[in-house]
Amino acid sequence: MTKLRLRATSCVQPVADTAPADDAAEARPFDDGTFLAVVADGIGGAQRGGDAARKTVATYLANFRNRPRAWSPAKALEEITRHLNRQLHQEGLARYESPEMASTVVAVALDGDRLHLVNAGDSRCYRLRNGTLTQLSEDHRETGPDREHVLRKALGLANDLAPHLTSADLAPGDVLLLCTDGLSDVLPAADLARLLAGHASARGLVAEARERATPETLDDISAVVLEIEATGTPASGEAEALPIPEQLKAGDLIDGFTLRRSFRATDRIWLAAKAGKQFVLKFAPLEARTNEAVLTQFIRETWHATSLKADFFPAASVPDDATARYYALEYFHAPTLGHWLTEHGRFDIAEAVALGKFLLYAAQFLLRHDFVHGDLKPENILVLGERGALTFKLIDLGSVAEVFSVNTRAGTPSYLAPERFHGAAVSESTELFAIGVVLYEAVTGKLPFGEIEPFQTPVFRAPRPPSQLNPHLPPWLDAVLLRALAVKPAERYAAYSEMRFELENPAKVQPFHRAGASLAERDPVLLLKLLLAISLVVNLLLAFKLFSR
Repeated sequence: MTKLRLRATSCVQPVADTAPADDAAEARPFDDGTFLAVVADGIGGAQRGGDAARKTVATYLANFRNRPRAWSPAKALEEITRHLNRQLHQEGLARYESPEMASTVVAVALDGDRLHLVNAGDSRCYRLRNGTLTQLSEDHRETGPDREHVLRKALGLANDLAPHLTSADLAPGDVLLLCTDGLSDVLPAADLARLLAGHASARGLVAEARERATPETLDDISAVVLEIEATGTPASGEAEALPIPEQLKAGDLIDGFTLRRSFRATDRIWLAAKAGKQFVLKFAPLEARTNEAVLTQFIRETWHATSLKADFFPAASVPDDATARYYALEYFHAPTLGHWLTEHGRFDIAEAVALGKFLLYAAQFLLRHDFVHGDLKPENILVLGERGALTFKLIDLGSVAEVFSVNTRAGTPSYLAPERFHGAAVSESTELFAIGVVLYEAVTGKLPFGEIEPFQTPVFRAPRPPSQLNPHLPPWLDAVLLRALAVKPAERYAAYSEMRFELENPAKVQPFHRAGASLAERDPVLLLKLLLAISLVVNLLLAFKLFSR
């Protein structure tokens, strides 16, 4: 098996040395023999274009490295682009109320003797072969006077994006150039061909463009140059055509796993045994046989379950010699939090704090990977151990999604933040609300806003303080839960770390009162004192009036 060999250079030059560039660029090889190069240009009209460009490059590199082996490089680029676009768009709406997180992108994945490309916007990819320069990317600019720099497409501008996708062959001696418009608008194609034929590096091209730029054309400039020395054997094939079993029954033997019993009234999740150990096997739904979107979703679920490795979740894996579409999970003989509460009653303060800290640490872990769980509820939390020494596991990573990537009502209605019912994207704030609902239920046995049906669009009002349902709760825990459950996102905790700090430092917790709360809610003792004072004054006035007659 021959390997792809190439020489790569990259360079990012800001328009001014005193400010960071709104461009980002990087090129990186991977252990499987593939190679990825990405160039992004934050849109100048966007307040956070530079952030969007840097996030774009980082997301492509991280997700391509960890892509499911069932995805070809082309499929991986398509999926990463689709989800990143939605994530940037929803993040812009959530943070700035407009599509402020926007960027162009051009990315190429090299695999053996093939090139796979995706682009949106006007960042370009060229291939120089035998002296002829060919543009492989597609410009998404408006036409007409004074509209040449108006983009028709870019990451983050709209919730849906149809990027340019293409593939091409590679040959030894080919030179690939990825660049932003700061370079392509300054250096004509003929000059690019001459410079690349002379083995110009990315830094050399950027320096040439910087020297030639006029005050009107000077911009951030980024480039990646890839000189192909030798092509190789493709490391990645098309998606594996693993079969999806139509019928499963107890006693079936699959890859050494013996199926014992199914879970949740479905034959797609099974308790299984292998080599004296027990596992949970989750099979792709039958719809995945004919529905590409369902299959892709299951592959993404498998990807999340197997790549998010931490003690918060059951360990997951896919056998190297798998003969069916499934993944295996570590099995715990433990009840869900819902079952535990039914059997043992509500949590005490120490147990609630332990659960809250667990959920917040798990949520922070997911957020470091740009994910949220998306369906936090008692049925997705396992309770291990005995009272006084409880530990937890978070399950059902099928709901995991990139932060800001989902703006539907996906999830369980009774745990959704109010804004999720009106098109807001899943975010750190909406996950904090769900954590608040879970903890409220754990210490009171009740849902703070009652049972919400899937078809409902409820009207949310401030919930009763949990101490009214459980008099053993201290005022500081009331404040923590009510702040997490604030109907208005601006009144909630701003980050997981804020809520965790208050759970760990009860003495520093300030009372929480929603905006516009009456004095009776904010300080009932003060209200009583005022009423007593008023009563005293009235009585004195009446007495004075009586004795003055």
